[in-house]
Amino acid sequence: MTHHPKTCFGLLRHTITEWNQSRRIQGQSDSPLTLTGEEQALRWGQLLSGNLWNRILSSDLGRAQRTTELINQTLNLPVTLDSRLRERDWGLWTGKTMAQIKTGSADLWAKQMPSAWDFCPPGGESFQSVWKRGLEALTTASICWPGENVLVVTHEGMMKSLIYHESTLSNFPTDGQCLMPYHLHRLTFSSNRLAIELLNFLDLSPVFPLSAPL
Repeated sequence: MTHHPKTCFGLLRHTITEWNQSRRIQGQSDSPLTLTGEEQALRWGQLLSGNLWNRILSSDLGRAQRTTELINQTLNLPVTLDSRLRERDWGLWTGKTMAQIKTGSADLWAKQMPSAWDFCPPGGESFQSVWKRGLEALTTASICWPGENVLVVTHEGMMKSLIYHESTLSNFPTDGQCLMPYHLHRLTFSSNRLAIELLNFLDLSPVFPLSAPL
């Protein structure tokens, strides 16, 4: 059996967008980075330059691509886009706020609570589906670039799906740890298994307050 050395992934969410500011669900739709988001991404490039990255793997959605472009003005790395790293498809709820959903679809929203992994928004996809395609993307990357350090620019829903899935958490003592916003998280892939190496590995928090991401 062919042995592939451990591939390390640094998972990062795109910077703030116009829909983030208005607290609207973007899903696989898109909105541009705000001026603050563009400045934030440029700063991230400087903060990330102290790590030995070999390449960047990015979602192909516009907000992730733009974040990657700005980060890469400092890092100057090869970039690969992968549609499997897109945000969760929220279907008919795309563009709405959580408040609108909870008011207009209260009964349907309540159904996701006991079975969040398998729940599908109307016309959308489940977190289980998001996890499956995200895992496929990182598995492919580990085969293509064994032993490398890969910076992954993706989305909050994708990061939560990959990190909080039971197969990833099974050998990691979280001790109440959760994903902090504007932080880099380090995962590894070896022996056909994705594992958490360190949550909240690097603090990329802005020096000014921003709206909470959605």
